[in-house]
Amino acid sequence: MVLRSLNLCTILLSIAISSQVSQSLHFELQSGRTKCISEDIKSNSMTVGKYTVVNPNEAHPSPQSHKISIRVTSSYGNTYHHAEDVESGQFAFTAVEAGDYMACFTAVDHKPEVTLSIDFDWRTGVQSKSWSSVAKKSQVEVMEFDVKRLIETVNSIHEEMFYLREREEEMQNLNRATNSKMAWLSFLSLFVCLGVAGTQFLHLKTFFEKKKVI
Repeated sequence: MVLRSLNLCTILLSIAISSQVSQSLHFELQSGRTKCISEDIKSNSMTVGKYTVVNPNEAHPSPQSHKISIRVTSSYGNTYHHAEDVESGQFAFTAVEAGDYMACFTAVDHKPEVTLSIDFDWRTGVQSKSWSSVAKKSQVEVMEFDVKRLIETVNSIHEEMFYLREREEEMQNLNRATNSKMAWLSFLSLFVCLGVAGTQFLHLKTFFEKKKVI
């Protein structure tokens, strides 16, 4: 029984770790082009992002061509972060709206065209919190620090379960509404087909009667 409980705990912790988003990306972007990265974030979740344009020549300052603009928006179009002509930066906010958040990077237009390399680190949920700095500031013991981190992880699992349940209910309601609309559309299509068939039958009957075929 104890072994099963330990296995269950391990599974739950694994789910929590996998469910908390931590994206560390490296991508290339051409001059004048835009590239967007989306992330599904639940409401009241903390999210932190850091981005840097890689300097092609570290011995010298970055050229003017290696500048980007970035805008982070929610699925409702609200802007949470915006910066123009920068080499690096970061953002942090608590998501008020649940849904897909979009981080769009745009490289400045430059002739001849150059390719920028960008490092982007985006963390959400438990991963967004710097636990090492928390432990350092409060001078807590190692065991107490681990317990706090586990409690935060368990709370995150609890919130994630409710969030997934809400999303499942939304999908079920959408499926019911879609099925209902499809049923009405089927009845309407059948009614139209019967009406057209009846009209054609009457038209042909009248035609043949005039021709004295029947």
